[in-house]
Amino acid sequence: MNILRACCVQCQQVLAIAAHGLCCRCYRNIPRYSYCGRCGSRLQENAPICGRCLRQKPNWDQIVVASEYRKPLSDLIHRFKFQNQFWLDRTLARLLYLAIRQAKRTHGIALPEAVFSVPLYHTRQWQRNYNQADLLARYLATYLRLPYHADVLWRVKNTPSQRGLSAKARRLNMENAFTISNKITQFSYGSVALVDDVITTGSTLNEIAKQLRQQGIAHIQVWGLCKT
Repeated sequence: MNILRACCVQCQQVLAIAAHGLCCRCYRNIPRYSYCGRCGSRLQENAPICGRCLRQKPNWDQIVVASEYRKPLSDLIHRFKFQNQFWLDRTLARLLYLAIRQAKRTHGIALPEAVFSVPLYHTRQWQRNYNQADLLARYLATYLRLPYHADVLWRVKNTPSQRGLSAKARRLNMENAFTISNKITQFSYGSVALVDDVITTGSTLNEIAKQLRQQGIAHIQVWGLCKT
């Protein structure tokens, strides 16, 4: 009798715990590093803020990143986003969940009151069939027992791809790209987390965080799989 067994999404080794998605060896191959708790930049040791953030702080307050954009994580993310392998959501969300738990110890992260995700423009989501940030956020909200709102943030501008753009061009690209639904007035959150998959210059997150500030949200965290 054939028995179906869950295998590692990276090396195909049979897993002892199917929900983990990655075997122990592949999990250890994902590099961890010390980083600035404000912007996510690599540091020699973990710190709440770096010199660059002292000069120009991002619009959010704290950040959590699981790793850098390097193999094998970069390959998993590419498969997740561009090869229709949406079923990698649980594995990748677990990586970020473990990073959040670690950041509670290393960066003093306190859990927010709710979770949001970076939205896609509706035509792009239709072409991809899903929003990868939304899939990650749903799992994280479940793991952390937090409310998740998928209908609060909207991307109203069909911006060109950010890939290959300079930091300044990215900022200009994101201006007026998002709006916040009136539904946010139903809540009185003082702190929220904003989930994305890959954080590059942070221009997208900065634009959303600026609008969340205008809604009276005092503390904003950014959670991402990796920082490039």
